[in-house]
Amino acid sequence: MDGPSQIYVTAPDWALFTGPTSEPHFLAPPAPGTTPSAPPVHIPDHVYQAALDPVVPITIAAVYAVTAKLLNVYNTSTNKKPWGISKTGVFHAFVVAHNIFLAVYSAWTFLGMVGVMRRSVVSPFSPNGGLSAFVDSMTRLHGPAGLGNAVYYDQSQSKWASYSDAVALASDGTPSRTDLGRIWNEGLAFYGWIFYLSKFYEVLDTFIILAKGRLSSTLQTYHHAGAMMCMWAGMRYMSPPIWMFVFVNSGIHAMMYTYYTLSAFSIRVPVVVKRTLTSLQITQFLVGASYAMIHSFVNYTVPVATTVHKTTAAATAAVSGSSEAAEVAASASNAAFFDSVKQLVLGVASKVANAAAATSIEASDSASLDANAAAHQSVPVSTSVQETIYHDEVVPCINTSGQTFAIWLNVLYLAPLTYLFVKFFITSYLRRAGAESARKDRARRESQVAVAEKAGWDAAQGLQAEVYGTPDERRSVSKQSTTTPPPAPRPAQRSRHA
Repeated sequence: MDGPSQIYVTAPDWALFTGPTSEPHFLAPPAPGTTPSAPPVHIPDHVYQAALDPVVPITIAAVYAVTAKLLNVYNTSTNKKPWGISKTGVFHAFVVAHNIFLAVYSAWTFLGMVGVMRRSVVSPFSPNGGLSAFVDSMTRLHGPAGLGNAVYYDQSQSKWASYSDAVALASDGTPSRTDLGRIWNEGLAFYGWIFYLSKFYEVLDTFIILAKGRLSSTLQTYHHAGAMMCMWAGMRYMSPPIWMFVFVNSGIHAMMYTYYTLSAFSIRVPVVVKRTLTSLQITQFLVGASYAMIHSFVNYTVPVATTVHKTTAAATAAVSGSSEAAEVAASASNAAFFDSVKQLVLGVASKVANAAAATSIEASDSASLDANAAAHQSVPVSTSVQETIYHDEVVPCINTSGQTFAIWLNVLYLAPLTYLFVKFFITSYLRRAGAESARKDRARRESQVAVAEKAGWDAAQGLQAEVYGTPDERRSVSKQSTTTPPPAPRPAQRSRHA
């Protein structure tokens, strides 16, 4: 069973790029109290299923996008005048409560996912499987723990299966809800489903901005609508990379909404904290797309268990031995019979002969009894021995078209955000590099590395402004990109805070 773990990078299976077909139903989490990691509240299975109907996210995303566009038109017509309600104490209290709620909820989800990953992920340095066991624990969401014990959906046969004969499915042919040690039952099914619903609530961020008379950027609307669809696809088709969306995004949102809450109370936040938060927000876009995409290219080895039945040859030998004993007994009996006939015909009898005949008959009877006993002992004709044989099999991280659809929907969703980051970076880099070249004092010129670092920070700020709606930063970025480079002392002052 034990063998060197192998990870392979191969071309994806193009048969999985046909769109979701013959997909299994969403598997609800364990019922409360059935396992240590079961959800704290009971949600009926039909509620889980109904919320993941594609009509739900498509309708909400469409209504949100159209409404945001119409309110942008309205704010433009009023010369971006704040709405009357935005100046009331009730509105301010709502904004604070909104930020606190999302900060607390996001922290709760993040901590819950920390526990999920701690209970499920196998160390890549583990002696029981190594890298293969690590990849298996990250990409196989269902079934009991252990390399080779996962339950996966066989799309070619439209049924759930496992690489191990020892793994039992539920009565309806689906993975058991009480299996522990893998990401889905350990909490992703519950935390991920709630996190999917939270994407509908987060659109209130946009309406808060609009109520203040500001405009919602197209990219911000795209970000919220796209997040709904990506979370829906990841959870509906139970795609392995969706854990990262839930885990990382909830952690960043916990910090982001905490920052918004502190800002609402005019509490000063250190610049290093703001820089770190902005960097994390942008990093999740770039890293998330790469992490999701690589799943389509990675295969790994698992030990596949096959049970065989072997028949031993011991019983056959016993039968052969009994046959030989029977033949010996028959020969002895025949010899004794002919000796007796000979004595009767010839009239030659003696006590010695009689004794010999009696001894011969007794010997034949004894041999006959021994033969019968041997034949009786050889009743079990064969003995069957069960043996489990393992062999390594190369399997993909992704094995359904639905999982593939969810992955590449996320990649396509993040592509424009990545493009915009690169665009902001190039614009800022060229502007800063031109300013440095114009310096007369060569000794004070910054290195290309320093210029690139500051350009990256400018790009992160620009993308953050477009996605999360920080209009003050957006105005400063657009101004920098459309005006001439600032005089020498000004960049030097800004570089201390960049």
